[in-house]
Amino acid sequence: MSGGTYQNMPRKEIPWYPTINTDLCLNDNVCIDFCSNDVFKVDDIHTVVANPYNCVVGCSSCGTQCPSGAITFPEKRDLVEKLRELRAKYAPQKTAASASR
Repeated sequence: MSGGTYQNMPRKEIPWYPTINTDLCLNDNVCIDFCSNDVFKVDDIHTVVANPYNCVVGCSSCGTQCPSGAITFPEKRDLVEKLRELRAKYAPQKTAASASR
């Protein structure tokens, strides 16, 4: 899934993925068990975001599953603004021939 696209936009240009507050994290693997997209893994003894771009754009469900509240996401309004910007950037360019049809 990593390195793909989201609605014809490069996924790596969309800053939507979780962050983990290690001071709050219980390392209980709830996020690992919950997320089916292989976003999280245990690195040594800490849970980390190993594959951030595997995260489904707009999904924050793992954050609600975390009993300690250690998982956070960017603001959704920031996501909406970034998606608008990227849609404009990657919109198909109309040629003179296609515009006259």
